[in-house]
Amino acid sequence: MEPTPRGSVIIQEWPEESREAAQLVINQYGEPHEATPSLLTWFDVGPWKRMVASKSYYEHEFPAPHIDCVRSFVDYRVPPSLASDVVSFDGSVIIDRTVGEVSARCHDEQANFLALNLVDDIVQGKRTVEDARAYYAQEFLDARRKRPTPYMEKLRLEPTPGTAPDPDEPLLSQRDLEQAMEEGQQARS
Repeated sequence: MEPTPRGSVIIQEWPEESREAAQLVINQYGEPHEATPSLLTWFDVGPWKRMVASKSYYEHEFPAPHIDCVRSFVDYRVPPSLASDVVSFDGSVIIDRTVGEVSARCHDEQANFLALNLVDDIVQGKRTVEDARAYYAQEFLDARRKRPTPYMEKLRLEPTPGTAPDPDEPLLSQRDLEQAMEEGQQARS
């Protein structure tokens, strides 16, 4: 079996935008645990359950034009009733209710700290969507001004390791499924 290529070698073929972002993660956490031509993955690094840098990147206009290509994951439950607030706050925050995870995708780890810390503020009722967006923009500017950026320094929320997955509740019974299968077989006959 051939050895997995090192992430720092793989990213040499990536577009400059995603290569630069992936290099920041390599500089911080070393070579990835898994590497494919389009994805680099680290497990249990820093406060993260995992981090994924991708060759693909997405243009994102909030709070200013930039690219998103590094996702940081934590075990964290976002109540379904607050999911629309979270995605209204930042479209690069991804809630995976079934798995019990939330992630942020941006250019670097500090922006992901900022986004997820503000998600926690929304979930805890400390900020509205509008207030969280305004705070994000302010801290983004403060980083450029070399001023303190407490939400970008570290993950302030408490990940909940082993967050129980939320498989939801079935709407169809086993009998409903069997009956549909029988009807399908009869329709083919």
